[in-house]
Amino acid sequence: MADRAGRLDPSLLAQAAGLFDAVRTATFDGVGVTRASYGEGENRALAIVETHAREAGLHCEWDDARNLVIRAPDEPPGRPVLIGSHLDSVPQGGNFDGLAGVVAGLLILLHYRRENRPPPLPVRVLALRGEESAWYGKAYMGSLALTGQLSAADLDLRQRETGRTLREDMQALGIDTARIEAGERLLDPAQIAAYLELHIEQGPTMVARQWPVAPVTGIRGNVRHNRILCKGETGHSGAVPRWLRKDAVLAVAELMTRLDEHWRVLQQMGMDLVMTCGIMTTDAKRHAVSVIPGEVAFSFEVRSQEQEVLERFHRLMQDECARISQSRGVEFVFDRRLYTAPATMDAAWITRFSQACTDFALDMEPMPSGAGHDAAVFANAGVPCGMVFVRNDRGSHNPHEAMDLQDFFHGVEVLHRAIVAPG
Repeated sequence: MADRAGRLDPSLLAQAAGLFDAVRTATFDGVGVTRASYGEGENRALAIVETHAREAGLHCEWDDARNLVIRAPDEPPGRPVLIGSHLDSVPQGGNFDGLAGVVAGLLILLHYRRENRPPPLPVRVLALRGEESAWYGKAYMGSLALTGQLSAADLDLRQRETGRTLREDMQALGIDTARIEAGERLLDPAQIAAYLELHIEQGPTMVARQWPVAPVTGIRGNVRHNRILCKGETGHSGAVPRWLRKDAVLAVAELMTRLDEHWRVLQQMGMDLVMTCGIMTTDAKRHAVSVIPGEVAFSFEVRSQEQEVLERFHRLMQDECARISQSRGVEFVFDRRLYTAPATMDAAWITRFSQACTDFALDMEPMPSGAGHDAAVFANAGVPCGMVFVRNDRGSHNPHEAMDLQDFFHGVEVLHRAIVAPG
């Protein structure tokens, strides 16, 4: 059995529940929650967290990328351990994706406020902006801005609903985008002892295996195209024979079928790989039942823990586009390729989390993350990183996320015990 190290007062769970409810109510869109990156919903969530922290006597400040940083007023000296996650969401998403990690860090700081003593080492909560790629087609914007990895091309990306650029939306919040565009590091990775993140699992593995908590071993990277255009030729559906058609829909359908077969074969060879086409559309102003589609726009994403696999599959996709272009008389026009590197979590932190789970008699196995997280950015910037997953039913990126609060509390205690355990 575990000793008292790492144990938290269970009454803190009521504060967590109240904070989850407050943020959900403020960002509810009638179906799920919508907290657009650098937008109104994200701002509301940050304001609620800031108010809650200040009322508890914690110190709050905004870093140079307008992420919220929370710390104890009596923080001891030394390089801080950051506990972070994001507060934006996908459109009509779930309430716990990202928010759970920020609340987890806050509970640990509140624990020491209740005991009227400083934490044994400097611990800061980092509530990040802009982790979701749904809004500008780019993920990890808040953490990439901090680490000097957000480019001018990234800042020119446009918000899906407003058409405003990321640069314009950042500047509206008072962010100096000239420093970001110059690649300046707004946060020195060498000054961070570790970056830790608690997050709901966004797949079904932990529910199926009945693990309440699990350490994360690594995070898949990805290669993306937000918009690929297949250009064929519009025609009358009854007047053009098959051999003279340049049907963009059939061309893209053939591409996806071929890529699915490549995926199956590579997976059988033992390669870590997932592929998704999340957007596919004809022009709503021109399409009709009796019109051969002359143009299809679609997205492409491949994820893997191995950079070599990402590059291999991207080349396969381009080769298949070339073959189909020749056989069907169509053209594929690619937008800018976006790349996010895979990341490996720090071995020492994996061990700490695993030992904490054992101490608390929690069944688990370390597991990789198929979804992306800000921890990947910090890990690839040279910061020792660790992640803890919490069981979550009914998936994620949808309004039906169902994280049990007791599982969440187990995760917070595992996180806390790993931090205070002797190194």
